[in-house]
Amino acid sequence: MFISEGSQITRKEARYFLEPANATHRQYEALRAFFVEGLSAPQVAERFGYSPGTVRVMVHKFRQTPQRPFFLPPAKGPQAAPKSDPLRDRIVALRQQNLSIYDISRALAHEGHPLSAVAVSQVLRQEGFARLPRRSEEERPSVVRPTVAAVADVRQLDLQPRTIRTQLGGLFLFVPLLAPIPLERICSQARLPGSKMIPASCALRSLLGLKLFGTARHGHVKSAVLDEGLALFAGLNVIPKRSFLTEYSCRIDPACYGRWMHRWFEAVSTLGLPRGESFDLDFHTIPFQGEDALLEKHYVTKRSRRQKGILAFLARDDQTRVFCYANGQLRKDQQNDEILWFVAFWKQRTGRYPEELIFDSKLTTYANLSRLSALGIRFITLRRRSPKLLREIATTPASAWRRIELEGISRLYKTPRILDRQITLSGYEGLLRQMTILDLGHEEPTLLLTNQLTRSPAPLIERYARRMLIENQIADGIDFFHMDALSLAVAMKVNCDLQLTLMASSLYRLLGLRIGHGYETAESRHLFRDFINATATIRLTDREIQVTFAKRAHNPLLLAAGLDQTEVAVPWLGDRRLKLAFG
Repeated sequence: MFISEGSQITRKEARYFLEPANATHRQYEALRAFFVEGLSAPQVAERFGYSPGTVRVMVHKFRQTPQRPFFLPPAKGPQAAPKSDPLRDRIVALRQQNLSIYDISRALAHEGHPLSAVAVSQVLRQEGFARLPRRSEEERPSVVRPTVAAVADVRQLDLQPRTIRTQLGGLFLFVPLLAPIPLERICSQARLPGSKMIPASCALRSLLGLKLFGTARHGHVKSAVLDEGLALFAGLNVIPKRSFLTEYSCRIDPACYGRWMHRWFEAVSTLGLPRGESFDLDFHTIPFQGEDALLEKHYVTKRSRRQKGILAFLARDDQTRVFCYANGQLRKDQQNDEILWFVAFWKQRTGRYPEELIFDSKLTTYANLSRLSALGIRFITLRRRSPKLLREIATTPASAWRRIELEGISRLYKTPRILDRQITLSGYEGLLRQMTILDLGHEEPTLLLTNQLTRSPAPLIERYARRMLIENQIADGIDFFHMDALSLAVAMKVNCDLQLTLMASSLYRLLGLRIGHGYETAESRHLFRDFINATATIRLTDREIQVTFAKRAHNPLLLAAGLDQTEVAVPWLGDRRLKLAFG
């Protein structure tokens, strides 16, 4: 009886050694079994609830620090965790089922014991568990996950008969304009990069589709990656991911942009986009927010300060209100001569020089103004107001001024006083006309310089006043086409983004011309709001692409423009004929 009772006591007390509850004690017994009893790592792992890999890690660490004080309390960390300690056994059991810390945290929350992944990680680390190796999809628990889109590949484009619902249906209003444009030839002649999976024309249509649908923008491509309508517009099975869009803009050779711009405007001019005679010119600084960039500081008008940025030169056609030239690769030592590069580009594109250029005082030098006059190009610009010049104006007798009346300008100040004189300036060969204007709504006089010596003063002032519209046009480009959005997930190269803005601007203007009813000069965001921001149902057949738009208040204008009679073959969709219908 005594021996039996003693044996029971011995077995009962032995459980405290054979079934350790403390993490440090457990590790000690495991290492003792490995080194003293000579058990293998899998045997130790099976006895104490570790994985074989964890046992090997423990053995390796012990060999590195054999003097580890197993019988001392941990030197760091809290001695008790009231929230996680009661769940310690459950956490260990879940880890033995090959669950990650996030899976364990979700399982505990489902059981009514919410515990963060960080707290779960601390418990597992105290229990001696190593990190899980990377698991295959079959080893992971079945939970709700995001849908993974296919890889963009033109060879996987599916044109089988079916019906598609798209949130970007308005893009198909541009397809009748894009279909006659030989985009493949333009990409080939401009030497834009492409591949068998994503040819250059498909990459360009992908970027252009996101640019046309202003609220989508490249950085938000994830929200549209599963929209089959956008993929059809691009001619792909799915739209490329944002990593491709970023990388593609970096692959374009800077020498490609001039050829790209030249051939694009050659193509759109055949669609009825007229060529104007007068152009508004301006610089725009695209701010840069990062560090360690080899960028110069330029003045940012919107922020009234100088900061690092990319200086872009923009030219806008006064008649069509379309950006017709852009260059985003300017340095400070090049900006004064950029006007001459634009003149040369226009001569190459149209065979003649621009007839009139309108710009402000900081755009170029007097020597370059002389060169423009030698080429027979008229210009209107401003002269800077120096203190000496202001004193001369202040001492001019009242009898030298005359009052004129401006027409066609919706403003309060329609009867300014002018002082019209011919002057000479250093660096300019010949006479210049300086028109000093008072009572125009400014505290200080406005000084206009022009080489148009005989033109009536009122049309000159009215024409320069219209130049201020380019500021509104740039603001439209910044706001709607996101010209300043360089900090988004897709880091587009500035020149690539500018070229896409030129393309989108001209397509919006062509659509406005076709619709009419005042939309010829409407801003792009206005056209987008009334017509482009529309859902549609696309029905693919063996011969047709039928796009049906829901009922909208402005659909009658599209019907009046004859868009419901559209029947054009789409080259990148197997020459199927596009038909538009409005509910």
